[in-house]
Amino acid sequence: MSHQHQREGADPLDVASLREDYPILEREFDGSRLVYLDNAATTQTPDQVVDAMSDYYRESNANVHRGIHHLSQEASILYEEAHDRVAEFIGGEGREEIIFTKNTTESENLLAYAWGLTELSPGDEVVLTEMEHHASLVTWQQIARRTGADVKYIQITDDGCLDMDHARDLVTDDTAIVSAVHVSNTLGTVNPVSELADLAHDHGAYAFIDGAQAVPTRPVDVQAIDADFYAFSGHKMAGPTGIGVLYGKKHLLEDLEPYLYGGGMIEKVTFEDSTWADLPWKFEPGTPPIAEAVGLEAAIDYLEDIGMDRVRAHEEELAGYAYDRLSEFDDIEVYGPEPGPDRGGLVSFNLESVHAHDLASIMNDHAVAIRAGDHCTQPLHDKLGVAASARASFYVYNTHEEVDALVEAIGGARELFA
Repeated sequence: MSHQHQREGADPLDVASLREDYPILEREFDGSRLVYLDNAATTQTPDQVVDAMSDYYRESNANVHRGIHHLSQEASILYEEAHDRVAEFIGGEGREEIIFTKNTTESENLLAYAWGLTELSPGDEVVLTEMEHHASLVTWQQIARRTGADVKYIQITDDGCLDMDHARDLVTDDTAIVSAVHVSNTLGTVNPVSELADLAHDHGAYAFIDGAQAVPTRPVDVQAIDADFYAFSGHKMAGPTGIGVLYGKKHLLEDLEPYLYGGGMIEKVTFEDSTWADLPWKFEPGTPPIAEAVGLEAAIDYLEDIGMDRVRAHEEELAGYAYDRLSEFDDIEVYGPEPGPDRGGLVSFNLESVHAHDLASIMNDHAVAIRAGDHCTQPLHDKLGVAASARASFYVYNTHEEVDALVEAIGGARELFA
């Protein structure tokens, strides 16, 4: 059953009402109600999104751009309108700038292969940050290895922020691209991406922003940032798995050659040669994620109904509360900047003398779901001097009581390992 909410003017969020959209949050394990604090990995999916995808499969399921019949026309319109909706949501100029992929990782690889492999050469520099996700770091590392380009890293400060003085020293006229995470999935740091984009452009370089942790949690305007390319995933923003987005400025995408080939992305094919379809279709070969696109559009409608400013405020407030509660204990180390506008809705930490995986296992015994490991940021953890960390991450349906449950479960681990 879908639940419509009258949320305008309701500040703070009516979390109790929102939670009704997520039946999974009612699950119990060994008599304890699920406390889901692994939202940076994947958020839960509200009924509205599930219903939209079910309606598509029940009423309009067909392949797109290939059929004259009614269902194909309906599916094609739904799929194209999803591109329009995404463009509107992030401040793009139109569907031509929105390419659907499987996830943020594929979006990063699309750009790296379509642009990096052909444009980078020895002497060129790719500038990343020390807090990059492996989706960015490993991809550019391997592309640089193939092309002879050099990879450099903007350092982080002791409090987990980017050292912008170092950035200004590092980015030179040899820099071809600056690729930076908008919000760190480990530190929670909100990076000054507009400033980074300006810095890149001052030296004739492109700016690529990994927005996997940003688009779900705060208003994002790619034109205001002046990002040349920007990527994010549906499953971290109340949407389905299996769909990601690569935004690119239209004139840049027009100049790029596709790196995946097949049906749906061609204009004309002969035995000797092929020409490509218009944007964005030339980067979307084969049968695309149609139902997932419908679900992503429904997720955007859902989040905009709440209001992205309010999503951000709720996230920051909860993360600040968790940061403060965890910081009360001398045996807990919390990573990243202090609460405020420079920190997103997640907190990574370690309990003294307890490995993060053991801690997560004990959390699970209390039905508290957190993440443990390197969070696909091994070099960052090396920099922090730890093998792994535990991470609690929040979304619109989380509460202060759930943070209290987290702290209580940590207390149980403390006693167990005392």
